[in-house]
Amino acid sequence: MEGRTGQRNEATANGAPLVGRRAVLHDFEEALDDTAAAAFRFLALVGEPGAGKTRLLTELVSAADARKLSILSGRAAEFEQEMPFGAVVDALDDHLEEHFPDLSQATIRLLAPVFPALFTALSDGVAAGPPGGADTTPVARYQLYRAVRHLLEELAAPSGLVLILDDVHWADDATIELLDHLVRHPPRARVLIALAYRPAQASARLAALVQASVRAVGGRRLSVEPLTEAEVVELLGPRFSGTRSRELYRASGGNPFYLEALVRTREPVTVGQPDGDLPPAVRAALQLELSGLSPDALLIAQSAAVAADEFPPLLAAAAAEVSEEAALAALDELVARDIVRPHAERFRFRHPLVRHAAYRSAAAGWRLAAHGRIAGYLTEIGAPAAVRARHIERSGRAGDRHAIATLVEAARAFATQAPATSAHWLQAALRLMPETRPEAAPGAENGSGLPSRLELMMELAQVQTVGGHLAEGRETARSVLKMLPEDDYERRARAARLAALMERQLGRPHEARALLLDELRRMPDPRSPAAVPLRMRLVAERMMRIDFRGAQAVLDLMPDDSEDWEPHLKLAVAALRPMPALAAGRVEDALRYLDAANVLVDGAPDEHLAEWMDAIAWLCWAETFTGQFLSAVGKFQRASAVARRTGQLYVVTNLTAGLARAYGMLGRLEEAAATAEEAVEEARLHHSGQQLVFALTQQSLVAGWSGDEESALAHAEEAIESGAGVGEWWGSMARYARAMALFGLGRLDEAADAVEVALAGPLDQRTHLSLCEAMACLEASRGRADAARGWVERTEGFVIPGLEAHNALAHLARAHALQLTDADRAAREALRAASMFEEAGHQIEAGRARLRAGTAHADAGDRPAAREQLRLAAGIFSSCGARTLHAQAVREQRRIGVRVPSKGGRRSGLPGGLSKREYEVATLVVEGCSNSQIAERLFVSIRTVETHLSHIFTKFGVTSRVGVVSALTRTEADPGAQSG
Repeated sequence: MEGRTGQRNEATANGAPLVGRRAVLHDFEEALDDTAAAAFRFLALVGEPGAGKTRLLTELVSAADARKLSILSGRAAEFEQEMPFGAVVDALDDHLEEHFPDLSQATIRLLAPVFPALFTALSDGVAAGPPGGADTTPVARYQLYRAVRHLLEELAAPSGLVLILDDVHWADDATIELLDHLVRHPPRARVLIALAYRPAQASARLAALVQASVRAVGGRRLSVEPLTEAEVVELLGPRFSGTRSRELYRASGGNPFYLEALVRTREPVTVGQPDGDLPPAVRAALQLELSGLSPDALLIAQSAAVAADEFPPLLAAAAAEVSEEAALAALDELVARDIVRPHAERFRFRHPLVRHAAYRSAAAGWRLAAHGRIAGYLTEIGAPAAVRARHIERSGRAGDRHAIATLVEAARAFATQAPATSAHWLQAALRLMPETRPEAAPGAENGSGLPSRLELMMELAQVQTVGGHLAEGRETARSVLKMLPEDDYERRARAARLAALMERQLGRPHEARALLLDELRRMPDPRSPAAVPLRMRLVAERMMRIDFRGAQAVLDLMPDDSEDWEPHLKLAVAALRPMPALAAGRVEDALRYLDAANVLVDGAPDEHLAEWMDAIAWLCWAETFTGQFLSAVGKFQRASAVARRTGQLYVVTNLTAGLARAYGMLGRLEEAAATAEEAVEEARLHHSGQQLVFALTQQSLVAGWSGDEESALAHAEEAIESGAGVGEWWGSMARYARAMALFGLGRLDEAADAVEVALAGPLDQRTHLSLCEAMACLEASRGRADAARGWVERTEGFVIPGLEAHNALAHLARAHALQLTDADRAAREALRAASMFEEAGHQIEAGRARLRAGTAHADAGDRPAAREQLRLAAGIFSSCGARTLHAQAVREQRRIGVRVPSKGGRRSGLPGGLSKREYEVATLVVEGCSNSQIAERLFVSIRTVETHLSHIFTKFGVTSRVGVVSALTRTEADPGAQSG
């Protein structure tokens, strides 16, 4: 009941005029104009209950419709706050079937677990799928969020899209995470997202999201304030006297909904203190409105309030225990009294506060029984467990096996997509479970196949950690420890290991070690199979601190195998052995351990790897430290897939960060950048400072190699500012990345200081060598031969005999220093380094070595050799996408008189100025291939395909795959139409 001022004061859909919202409406107009002009925009309407946010959103709908923009709207609901992605599903689900043919199979399979329309379509065979119907394999949340972003791009392709989400203060965590992802990675299409929420009920994450949108995409936070007294008088009009208008203003506080409720009663009002959500006068007005209904209509209103935010008549009838005909007759009365309003083939209350009043007007015991009746009806019609769960949670009785099974099924259905909701339902299941002895065998509590209470608590700890609720996950695991008997060593070890992992994720390594040691002291046999997992966790803890001697000491107490070990224990111990041996300089032992572990890993089923993902991660990293990057890529990829499939997302960031490092060293910078970004996304969702530092460090290094030095510095500084990792290897690596970014930016004095800071912390030998080589290069560039030689001497302490790919950095450092005094010898050292790098596949490092060889040959007067080495260096950098290094190589070529075309050479001559790989991707799009199919055909990651598509969209000036097909077809038919 509010409106716009100025020249227009007309009635809208519900007949009430708009008064006093000129500023908000002006912001709407600007945002819509920007969206129509191909920009992403984000708006947040913020106001108290009843302030008129929903009404303003209807104005946004009208304005968007006038611009021919597509409009989708949904809202979260007070009594369905645990429903995963509720508001987004409400907005999109009814519209997905018509867009089904436009979506790739990969996108459909990612979205199907969340959107009922797609799940039903897959199950009914609308799209080809695996045997057994829809593919419900859990996926990582960031993959789901990217799929939603792609879906919005598809929906926006024809004319633009306005997505409206109301009452977001009631949205679940997964919805807020999705919105956060869309703000940080906006759809590449004409999309406006507008949401509305109450500030007092908004979570801290929602408030932070809105603030972040202002910085990231120019989002706007629009405050919806109460109407002034003058605006209330204008709104009420001449039908109300000045005295009555002032009375209504004081009672309502200028709140439009309160004002409307008071006007409806036509009764005297008094001002009182708020009672709960509503002022007493408004609460009384709503109660009076409901009391005027017939008994049947009131019953259906209460039943509908219990049923759902948007309800079909049959659901309300089931809750009320009346026939469908009786329910429809009652709904006619409710519509006539404007209690509910038709919404497609369903109904909604005219305002959430009206539903709230109807719900509270029903007796508590009756509501409990109504939830039970609804749950029974939903079970009869085969509704998914997630739909039934919220009613069963409210109506289930202790010991009800069916209720417990339903809650567990619902929890497992969303364990990876919406882990906060999954944890909520597991906790509800635990509340219904009878207390039993902890030593009960798995499934023995009830004889029905349900997990035991302890198993369920471990499952709860897992989903709490997946959802980023690390402290809660740790406490749950510790609670399991308290419940278990002292002599239940195997299960205690499992719980202690999980709790220690969470302590580390929370940045509490000392607590993690103390927990592990305390549990080990309880075991009479320190070499028993139950003790092995704890000792292995201790090994990992020590390696994080670069305490490889301590790690080796623990490993020395462990055999390679034992008769009473499961096969996966032998695999895990083997996976941990290479790294300490390598750190100790025992290269032959390290390589032998690597070979042995690789044989076991390659021959093991994924289930065995899943038991020991942290140990497998160290094996992958050991391969990178020995320079076996190509082999490491395959292992990182397999391990990441296993970790995601089994819900162990706390280790995925570590694995994807390592994969990014391996890609980078191989010169596959596009894939490295995409993978590093994935690692960062995983870490942000997980809320782990340790994992975020891991990921940001690799993202910084990849950005530096690619020539985006400003981003490299920003990523490194964010990693350092997080405060995590001080005194441990991963924290020192962030400081190393900052030093390298400063070198790239030419801020050499700052870079030198940053090197000293990084060297003060624990670092691996290769990183030490890299810093010494960088400083030797810096001092040589300043003409300081003695200082450069000093850094070369420092490299000798980090050389590992037999590890040539590692030691090549020492030869490159020597080349830097020698160029000042003996250019011929410098060239030979650089060429030796290049050969060693190339043998290991280290493309970027090989290019740097050849660049140094070229400048050294030039200084020695050997122009032909200089031209050849600089040509090779430029070619390496160009093929890798290392822009800054390529530019440096080109400058050196020109310095010795080589004519080099500007911007890296001639145009490709391909349509739209596409690169060769972009053209391959575009051609496959025309063939109808999905992103996953393109990735398989070209042997690249899906994220790399997305990166290429982004470039293709930009070059063709389109926003969808359909646009790519049209543009490529047109330009190939008419070469003169190329825009590149």
